[in-house]
Amino acid sequence: MAVTPQTNTTLVAIAEALRGRDHFVIGGHVSPDGDCLGSQLALAAALRQAGKECACVLARDEEPPHDLSFLPGFGGLVPAARYEGPCEVFIAVDVPTVERIGDAARLQEQASLTVTIDHHAVSGVMSQLSYTDPDAASTSLLIWELAALLGAERDRIVATCCYTGLMTDTGRFQYQNTSPAAFVGAAEMVAAGAEPHVIARPIYQSRTLASIQLEGRNVDHMAISEDGTAVLSWLSLADFSACGAVKADAEPMVDVLRCIEGVQVACMLREQEGEVRGSLRAKDAVDVAAIAREFGGGGHTAAAGFTFHGTLAEAVDALAARLGIEHPCRPAEAAR
Repeated sequence: MAVTPQTNTTLVAIAEALRGRDHFVIGGHVSPDGDCLGSQLALAAALRQAGKECACVLARDEEPPHDLSFLPGFGGLVPAARYEGPCEVFIAVDVPTVERIGDAARLQEQASLTVTIDHHAVSGVMSQLSYTDPDAASTSLLIWELAALLGAERDRIVATCCYTGLMTDTGRFQYQNTSPAAFVGAAEMVAAGAEPHVIARPIYQSRTLASIQLEGRNVDHMAISEDGTAVLSWLSLADFSACGAVKADAEPMVDVLRCIEGVQVACMLREQEGEVRGSLRAKDAVDVAAIAREFGGGGHTAAAGFTFHGTLAEAVDALAARLGIEHPCRPAEAAR
């Protein structure tokens, strides 16, 4: 593994510390993805095998992604703002900073032991025990290892959750982070009962009509740099309303942009109430995490995100300037 400023322990030591505790709350980041929820639910399943009490909490009081509702334990997810049970140990997975755990920050504060297991490299430490391996293709790959160290049976439930995180964070094993260890882990998970075709279907093969309609607007709004290496597009609240779409319907949009021939950096902006959510994807050696950090976000070299606190038009102008796109399609122009 790569040494990071956050790492102050090992997975072996974390497993030993967890064995002596009884009540766990496992949290992830805002706008949870497959790796976040898969890691939470897999770790909870492993700990419950040892007779531990576990709760998996959501950073915000909002519906988690519907396309992940097949995950074992999904129905037991609780918004952190509404969780009132014990919190002896707070474990943060797939999230590097307190700001990104949202409403769960109060639970972390009251825990007697705090733990982070992650693969996002940042400069600070948010937990007493912190293990971060940016070379890991997904956090769920680390949870898969930790489950074995806990002595848990890595059964179909644990395997399904971990495979979901690994599959989604590697972009179906297409992104630059797809390593030999990722394929070894995937093979172990499939051997343990994870079914790739069953897991892939709700995520990649069950798009709604609203999502397809949004894709048309996504293409209409896109602008490409003169040299063809950067592309920017956006979706407004009005676009969502017109299509009868929800947030999850926009998830595939940044990858639609990324697949354009010659594009090295793709940026997708999605308007929310009072802010704009940005997603970045890269090909080859471009580090989009560095771009995301300029706007207060973060992530991986090939996949990152940020929240822009301003209007959609302001976000479009700021990202167009950053990506060298001279004539972006602006929201006001699209409305005419």
